[in-house]
Amino acid sequence: MTTVAGLATRERLLAAARDLIEEGGYGSASVAAIAERAGVASGTVYRHFASKAELFLDVFRAVCTGEERAMRAAADEAGPGAVDRLEAVLTTFARRALQNRRLAWALLAEPVDPLVDAERLAYRERYASLVAAELRAAIAVEEVPDQDVAFTSAALVGGCGEALVGPLSSVDGSEQVVASIQTFVRRAIGASI
Repeated sequence: MTTVAGLATRERLLAAARDLIEEGGYGSASVAAIAERAGVASGTVYRHFASKAELFLDVFRAVCTGEERAMRAAADEAGPGAVDRLEAVLTTFARRALQNRRLAWALLAEPVDPLVDAERLAYRERYASLVAAELRAAIAVEEVPDQDVAFTSAALVGGCGEALVGPLSSVDGSEQVVASIQTFVRRAIGASI
């Protein structure tokens, strides 16, 4: 639908789906619940999305694009050092995940349709690419030793993600978790702590 009303309905459906996912994960976001939250009939969902998975894919992309934007902005606002920029990327990732743990679980680890899972892998690669760019800069100015940038970047993204949705996800002290991630990042890349 390309009408103004059609676009507004589509946006309401996306917002309703995101709200439901934030509240209870993908499992709680049935087509009926999304339609009810958006104030439309269930059939309307399928006029705007080929399937529930396509709807979830659009929600996933929108949220992850916002997360990536926030991480890039944090790097731009970080201290003067390349390691500071890298640390800012990953601590922003952590803080945002800890502010909305249910959504973080849905984005990072909740079992989903294969279509969404494939997109999850693509975004992990994008996040790792962002980390890799900052790591290369840190190596170039000799703030950290030379290393396998692709491996370290993937390990950092994976390790931080696992810590945020795994055992540490229920820790009350969010800033304690962020501090632990900062230490982990610096040790992993060989930076001074």
